[in-house]
Amino acid sequence: MPSLKDLRNRIASVKATQKITKAMQMVAAAKLRRAQMAAEAARPYAERMNKVLANVAQGVAGNPSAPRLLTGTGDDKVHLLVVFTAERGLCGGFNSSIARIARERATALLAEGKTVKILCVGKKGNDVLKRQFEKQIIDLIELRAIRNIAFENADEIGRRIIAMFEAGEFDVCTIFFSRFRSVIAQIPTALQMIPAEIPEAVAGEDPAPYEYEPDEAEILAELLPRNLSMQVFRALLENAASEQGARMSAMDSATRNAGEMIKKQTMKYNRSRQAMITKELIEIISGAEAL
Repeated sequence: MPSLKDLRNRIASVKATQKITKAMQMVAAAKLRRAQMAAEAARPYAERMNKVLANVAQGVAGNPSAPRLLTGTGDDKVHLLVVFTAERGLCGGFNSSIARIARERATALLAEGKTVKILCVGKKGNDVLKRQFEKQIIDLIELRAIRNIAFENADEIGRRIIAMFEAGEFDVCTIFFSRFRSVIAQIPTALQMIPAEIPEAVAGEDPAPYEYEPDEAEILAELLPRNLSMQVFRALLENAASEQGARMSAMDSATRNAGEMIKKQTMKYNRSRQAMITKELIEIISGAEAL
């Protein structure tokens, strides 16, 4: 049975932990609002970009001169999985949920005899995936030095992906991130970027004919790389909001759990202290009666 000193030390330790988790919850709540606003502001542009891309792509359907970013290489032997996660932990299942869907996709592709390459954006995804796919991970892009995510950061990643594609290093590229819905709900998402997936519903939304100047192929040659960078930018923003929401929820749960533990330990301490006092009183009374 632990002594009173041990129980006091436990209570003090849990109280100190509770202060830390409460502070982290408040910091995450302060960061969440700004990150959520940035993620929600990027959605209309990204969605409109997809609609424009779908309309323009209709004019080059089946055209051999269509950009390779739209049509792909004609093969799917080599897959590049770009996994976006956080640089830090203590955010519940945020990192593990993204890594899980990437791991499932990689396992399925390897079972089909495909070649898989993994590019990790964020340290935690690399830490999780390297246990099983160390040979498939080609590089790690850390975001620790980036305080405020800007389009330039996403454009740099997008240009690197395009450079790898033009060098013939992969056939299909898919990005993995977590889409922010609410503080308690973040949706792990897989989005194929190369070859570009054109939504059929959007493509057939407006039957009106369009004439383009310059032609569709030239427009797509400029639009597709920008769309890739934009989708990467959106993934980074969605991840940033999801991370803070998950951390806020996780730290709130940790704070409440610490409070319950403090109550239990305090009750245990009081009972042990009362038992010791009662025992001493019995000894004193017994000694007095013996005299």
